[in-house]
Amino acid sequence: MPVRRRRRPIADRAAHLNPVESKLPVVDEVLQHRAIRSFVLREGRITPAQAQALDALWPRYGLGSGDSRPGNDALPAIDAALLFGRKAPLAIEIGFGSGDHLAECAAARPETDFIGIEVHRPGVGRLLQRAQQLGLNNLRVACADAVEVLRVALPAGGVDEAMIFFPDPWPKKRHHKRRLIQTDFARLLARVLRPGGRLRLATDWAEYAAHMREVLDPLAEFENLAGDSGYMTRPDDRPTTRFEARGLRLGHAVFDLEYRRR
Repeated sequence: MPVRRRRRPIADRAAHLNPVESKLPVVDEVLQHRAIRSFVLREGRITPAQAQALDALWPRYGLGSGDSRPGNDALPAIDAALLFGRKAPLAIEIGFGSGDHLAECAAARPETDFIGIEVHRPGVGRLLQRAQQLGLNNLRVACADAVEVLRVALPAGGVDEAMIFFPDPWPKKRHHKRRLIQTDFARLLARVLRPGGRLRLATDWAEYAAHMREVLDPLAEFENLAGDSGYMTRPDDRPTTRFEARGLRLGHAVFDLEYRRR
């Protein structure tokens, strides 16, 4: 399979926190360390409309400063019931890219509240535009390092569903350590997911799909809901993303994974 260079505006490039091969770290040990950033802020050009959306709509939809540059992404503690004015299931999407998938999910599932996490401001601005166009009241956005959001902003057991769709595969072997799905990051996800909560992932890179299973299947905190097959049939409620559509055009198979928090 040829290696393609993706110029994607997503926040997959989160953190690799020195995983220990012989013994999994306990969550408290993970939380004591500042995450090492492995995403690259190659933001690209932000359109005037996106910039205007960031200025005008951030007070309505945004969490924290809205500045994802190092040192500016600290978020206050998130109380979803207070934030949305109701008690409802909470779903998060990490690395929402242009935000089309997340906006569609929020529109289709008004009974659920959503928080999107992304470091790239053009994608954040585009999502804010869509949120206003669709009149979404069940969506908030954090332009911040996902590791910090999981580590300190979200409460333990406060999330019902976490979605990570088509993260950057970092295909070169020397870059594999930059992949988002690593043991320590998975344990941060386990911290915020309630028992019975779901972790949903998808990728169009077969080797990355296998890597995801190598990381997640052994963890006591998660159960692979696909059983021995390892991969789920594509769920009907997952809207197609731009990167999925491009992968399909290139002849890539798509792998869906779903885990339950024990």
